[in-house]
Amino acid sequence: MPDVRELHVQVFADGADRAGIEELARNPVIRGFTTNPTLMRASGVSDYETFAREVLTVVGERPISFEVFADDFGEMVRQGRRIAGWGPQVYVKIPVTDTRGESSSVVIRTLSSEGVQLNVTAMTTPDQVERVIGWLDTGSRHFVSLFAGRIADTGRDPVPLVRRCVEILAPRPEVRLIWASPREILNVVQADEVGCHVITVTHDLLKKLPLLGKDLDEFSLETVQMFHRDAISAGFHL
Repeated sequence: MPDVRELHVQVFADGADRAGIEELARNPVIRGFTTNPTLMRASGVSDYETFAREVLTVVGERPISFEVFADDFGEMVRQGRRIAGWGPQVYVKIPVTDTRGESSSVVIRTLSSEGVQLNVTAMTTPDQVERVIGWLDTGSRHFVSLFAGRIADTGRDPVPLVRRCVEILAPRPEVRLIWASPREILNVVQADEVGCHVITVTHDLLKKLPLLGKDLDEFSLETVQMFHRDAISAGFHL
């Protein structure tokens, strides 16, 4: 098993807990950050821009993605421009469609042509990724996020789809692929093996990252000890 420090895939922390972000910002394994409106709401964020600017003071030069939340394309462009102005490390997350399923191509073309760094999000198929890279201007760096975890939730193996997306992006080195919404630490290894550039990992799941490559016999013993300890603590008797 690889050591996490030897992986080629970059680990980004995915969350909106400011205290957690501050702690993770001190970890050299974390190479960037992402968040979204759902995570912000769950963390009790009420002022979007204030939260974003506070977080920017702790993440340093590492990339961080903030998402537009409008559902009108013109308003998406306006919000995207404003978010992009918060710092050179900021990537603007644009959903691949609006809530009616209409393509966000006009937003992506407009902002990327202006030099805005984008993270096109909520994609689940290589076909979507292939279409999106045709809309991205070559003058800036961008991310495209394939929600591999959601693909797995449907009973499909996401690995071949991620591998195909890596192939699609090969001629566009300025566009990097994100394995989004992982469900387990195994996904970090899988992302690395197929050549995915980035994997976004939630704060809770990142707590398991030190288990990567752990000796299985040792893990077995620790499991037995846990069961015994918890039974004693509960006062069980027969």
